[in-house]
Amino acid sequence: MDEVKVVVAHSERATLRVGDVFLKVDADQARIDTEVEAMSLVPVPTPEILWRKPPVLAIAAVPGTALGRLGEPSSAPPAAWAATGAAIRMLHDAPLPPWSGGAGRDPAELAAELDSECERLVTGGFLPADLVTRNRQVAEAAFRPWTPAFTHGDLQITHVFVDGDEITGIIDWSEAGRGDALYDLATLTLGHEEHLGDVVAGYGTDVDRDVIRAWWSLRSLLAVRWLSEHGFDPFAPGCEVDVLRARM
Repeated sequence: MDEVKVVVAHSERATLRVGDVFLKVDADQARIDTEVEAMSLVPVPTPEILWRKPPVLAIAAVPGTALGRLGEPSSAPPAAWAATGAAIRMLHDAPLPPWSGGAGRDPAELAAELDSECERLVTGGFLPADLVTRNRQVAEAAFRPWTPAFTHGDLQITHVFVDGDEITGIIDWSEAGRGDALYDLATLTLGHEEHLGDVVAGYGTDVDRDVIRAWWSLRSLLAVRWLSEHGFDPFAPGCEVDVLRARM
C-alpha cells in the first residue's frame, strides 16, 4: 500500500498524497469550484482531475519536479525559469475568466489591510518597526492602476513543475481570477530574485521591477503573522523575513 503523505494541512484546507494521486480537502467549496473551472480554461499544462466528491478533489501528480522551494537554491536551469515566464505570459494573454476573484483587489482596500497588518506586526513583536516601515514604503509602488489579466493568484515556485527546460504542469488554481499580472511574477520569484531576469526574458516584455519588488514586500508583510500562527516559519533562511530584510 502506498504511504499517505501530508503535503500541507491547516484549519482551512489539507492536501494529501497517496502514490501518484493528490487528495485536496477544502472547507470552502468555492475554492475547489474555482480550481476546477480554471484548469479547464487556462492555456498551460495542468494536472488531470481524477474525480471530485465534496469536500475532496482528486488530481493526478504531474511529471517532473518543482521549479524550486522558498528558502532553498533552485536547481532548475535558467531555461526552465524562462519557459515558466513564457507560460505565464500565455496565461496572462488568455481571455479573462468569468469570475472576478483572485489577486484583483481594490488598491485602497489592500492598502488599508496592509496598514492594519503592519501595526499588528510591530505591536505584537513579530518584526522590528524599522523593517516594517521600510517595506511598507517599498510596497507603495504596488498601489497603482493595472489592467486585469487571467492570473494564477498563488504562483509559488512549488506550484510549477518542470522536466529539464519544459513546463510539465502548474498546480493549485484555487486563487485564480482577474488580477494584477505582476503579482504572479512577484509570487513566482519571491526569495529567488536572481531568477527574475530569466523569467522576464521568457515573459517577453519589459515589466516594472519596482512593482515586483513592491509585491515582494507586500506579500511578505501580509504573510509573516499568518505563517507564524499556522505552523510555518517565515524566519527560516531565504524565506519571507529575509525577503523583507533584503529591502533594507
